[in-house]
Amino acid sequence: MNPQLSSSSFLVFVFVFVFLHSLKVASSYCHPLDPLTPSEISVVSNIIKSSHLGSSKSLSFHYVGLDELDKPDVLAWASTHRWNKASPPRRAFAIVRSEKKTHEIYVDITNHSIVSDKVYEGFGYPMMNFEEQVAASALPFDYPPFVESVKKRGLEPEDVVCTTFSVGWFGERKQGRRLLKILCFLTGDTVNFYARPLEGVTVVVDLDAMEIVEYEDRMVVPVPGSTGTDYRAAKQKPPLGPRTKPGIIVQPEGKGFEVDGHTIRWVNWEFHLG
Repeated sequence: MNPQLSSSSFLVFVFVFVFLHSLKVASSYCHPLDPLTPSEISVVSNIIKSSHLGSSKSLSFHYVGLDELDKPDVLAWASTHRWNKASPPRRAFAIVRSEKKTHEIYVDITNHSIVSDKVYEGFGYPMMNFEEQVAASALPFDYPPFVESVKKRGLEPEDVVCTTFSVGWFGERKQGRRLLKILCFLTGDTVNFYARPLEGVTVVVDLDAMEIVEYEDRMVVPVPGSTGTDYRAAKQKPPLGPRTKPGIIVQPEGKGFEVDGHTIRWVNWEFHLG
């Protein structure tokens, strides 16, 4: 064995061990209102996927966040955490969608278990997640009436981009289909596609079925040109506007605040960024 290689490997091992140990120690000192870490979010996801919901092909996550402690419990922890560094048990609140039903789930991260799973039957639906918005935005390009609408306007499909919008809130109604609207725009030689809408075209998508359920091409309106619409600095020509006068901030006695993780302290105040 090469002694130099062996020595280097040992140093790497020591560094990794110390680094991981420091992370473990740091995690045990977190504030109870600290947001969920990426690893905690993964734990929550795995716990839910390992439950009865895991067999559903339509399982989707729409919110995962910290289930915050009540204020008295936080104050009780704050009054003793100088001597007791251990944080209270961590819990998460998740909103998931499965088989056209919305589940509100509380997860005990510390004990790797689901505390409660309640089906929400009130008004409205959870917010759209990224995956279903991407899938819905792609639907028009395989929909013959939309393809024909693009050709009718003399446009190239590769210059068209579609994105999702809520259908809006019309008061408390019984739950029906979970719908969203698709609006499309022309890009071409500008990234400011919102300035170039394909007006007159209405696309409505059922998110649970992931299919277009309503389509209408009411009228053909000329698409605005792209000249002068690109806001990127590389596309701008100097001068870019009047220069502001320089400003200087001086604190001869140092800064008057302290940042510790998600906690900011100044004078006699403490604020936590959850």
